[in-house]
Amino acid sequence: MQALPPALSPKPRLRMWMRSALMFLSIIGPGIITANADNDVGGITTYSLAGAQFGYTLLWLLIPVTVALIVTQEMCARMGAITGKGLADLIRENFGVKVTFWVLALFVFGDLGNTAAEFAGIASAAPILQTYVPLLSKFLLVPLAAAFVFITVTRGSYKVVERVFFAFCIVYLSYVVSGVLVHPDWHAVTQQTFFPHFTPTSAYLLMAIGVIGTTISPWMQFYIQSAVVDKGVTKADYHYSRIDVVVGSVITDIIAFFIIVSSAATIYLHNLHAVHPLQINDAGDVAAALAPLAGKFSSLLFAIGLLNAAIFTASILPLSTAYYVCEAFGFERGVDNSFKQAPIFYGLYLSLIVIGGGVVLIPHSPLLAIIFYSQVLNGVLLPIVLVLMLLLINNKRIMGTWTNGVIFNTIAWATVIIVGVLTVVSTIQQFFPAPTG
Repeated sequence: MQALPPALSPKPRLRMWMRSALMFLSIIGPGIITANADNDVGGITTYSLAGAQFGYTLLWLLIPVTVALIVTQEMCARMGAITGKGLADLIRENFGVKVTFWVLALFVFGDLGNTAAEFAGIASAAPILQTYVPLLSKFLLVPLAAAFVFITVTRGSYKVVERVFFAFCIVYLSYVVSGVLVHPDWHAVTQQTFFPHFTPTSAYLLMAIGVIGTTISPWMQFYIQSAVVDKGVTKADYHYSRIDVVVGSVITDIIAFFIIVSSAATIYLHNLHAVHPLQINDAGDVAAALAPLAGKFSSLLFAIGLLNAAIFTASILPLSTAYYVCEAFGFERGVDNSFKQAPIFYGLYLSLIVIGGGVVLIPHSPLLAIIFYSQVLNGVLLPIVLVLMLLLINNKRIMGTWTNGVIFNTIAWATVIIVGVLTVVSTIQQFFPAPTG
């Protein structure tokens, strides 16, 4: 009988741990960045309204939504690591150019609306910031943000851009601080998170649909897979990338948790007792409302978080669009290339930023209509993208032994069905609202 190898001494164990830690640090990025970018202007507005209108009663929803987010993001990251190809590339190869063209055409149109929404968030943060820096009107802040976004992404290598994006992720912690500063009832927060009690009214269900829809966005799936490919992640070190996805998803929904708590502990409670309830229409209104209820510091932190989220996603979302369009049709892509090497990639990226930022500055532009219909389009497209992802990842010719297991398929198909049904219900309620009175 062969003797068992001796146990590792502390020094070799330490070296192995340090090697694993360094490998993880070299792999992380796509999961954390992609998930945090989804806490964009639309997301912050939705979470803020959820807390302002329903208090803590929607906190429980973040638990199943986080699980669904982990599963969908992990599938794309895995496909990128195993195949070395982006999602758009795999769709073209397996479903044909015609399907790819029409799906991506709709996505580009939706992403244009989403980009405009991010710059609208920058504009809505301007009034709060202007109380501290009078020159920061939206007519200065929006162009400055657009220039910063384009120059930062196009003038640096992938590593530099990734580090800048990590810095944006850290600023999201301002929402955690803001949530603590409002002194919420932590007993009620815990109870509603783990032992929920709710009344399924039409307004409550519509807000639940919004929370689900804003957490899992279609463009994220394309971006994370392209980012994993660009990062050079392979199946040999993919388990580190999986940790990246899980950590990113958990962090982004912790931020969402504190956004809901901030609004619930101040605006919701104020509206229960006030003679004149606060009118909250977007995240900018929430930031302004926090000043008299929780102090100027909390209001400023919320506004800084909103500005950070808007600039962050205004950087990532058009970048994702440029990536998947170019990879689908064989154009050169990637921030490591020069403008001459990838003119279509940079041209599309610049066009989305200029149009998205320009729409905000046009007087009387139908911005709310653009934002609303782009969100409806995203909701309609998400189940389609998830179905295409599931067909690809369960194809053994493509994935070999790395196909989905039973648990992942169950969660993913349940997400497709639930999101699909809720999208139909949401759309019907928006176009055919129930009569009042």
